[in-house]
Amino acid sequence: MTSYAFPPGGHVPQTGTPEGSAVFTQAYAVLPAHTQRDIVTSFLPGWNGMRMWILARPMSGFAETFAQYAVELAPGGGCDDPEPDREAQAALFVAFGTLRLSIGGARQDLKPGHFVYIPAGAHWEIWNTSDEPCGFHWIRKRYEPVASLNPLAAFTLHETDIHKAEMPDCNGVWATQRFFDPFDMRHDFHVNIVTFQPGGRIPFAETHVMEHGLYVLQGTARYLLNKDWVEVGPGDFMWLRAFCPQACIATGNEPFRYLLYKDVNRHPKLTL
Repeated sequence: MTSYAFPPGGHVPQTGTPEGSAVFTQAYAVLPAHTQRDIVTSFLPGWNGMRMWILARPMSGFAETFAQYAVELAPGGGCDDPEPDREAQAALFVAFGTLRLSIGGARQDLKPGHFVYIPAGAHWEIWNTSDEPCGFHWIRKRYEPVASLNPLAAFTLHETDIHKAEMPDCNGVWATQRFFDPFDMRHDFHVNIVTFQPGGRIPFAETHVMEHGLYVLQGTARYLLNKDWVEVGPGDFMWLRAFCPQACIATGNEPFRYLLYKDVNRHPKLTL
């Protein structure tokens, strides 16, 4: 069964050392899983039995298009109106446990590996109706509408339903599962699962306009961020501003997989 990493919580004992691998630079940030502990959780009004790790938020001069959370719900926990910004759309990805989601009154049960897109302005609810905790990733972005395009609708997919599109000339060691149709111009961001088999790599330093949030779901890699090679593994989060050079080499003996956010399909804003 496929498993998906999530913040470990808990506390670091006094035998721990303050020196660590967390990094925040002008070009990128790395929030290792071992820093995602109880003392850095956040809480929100209107929720029951919830705590979350805010992994990314818009910051002037850094990454400005999105916020990304890891949300943990206790049994019975949830919210009947999670989104206070009616211009904000959402992408959810279930990491563990089961959830009941309602969008516009239509209910559905979600399990690990389910992905949900929720358009801006939609009313939705989310609850843990089980006897065990559950956790999901939540990406928020304000929608940039285009007058000539039809409105977006909510949809749900499971990652096992998504074809792994292999990158050219890589013998299958690098593949991407795209939750959005890349040619659907209605969408102004994408969320993918990227998989590298051991030894697979991005064979050049990508440099591009898209901002990124990368949450490592499984496996290990050496990741190039700007000029630095960083060792990453399950639960580590990487946050990249536009044009930060990036590449990776998968290590270990299992696939290296991450959940990837990027902003797409719109003109860059000409005013700040």
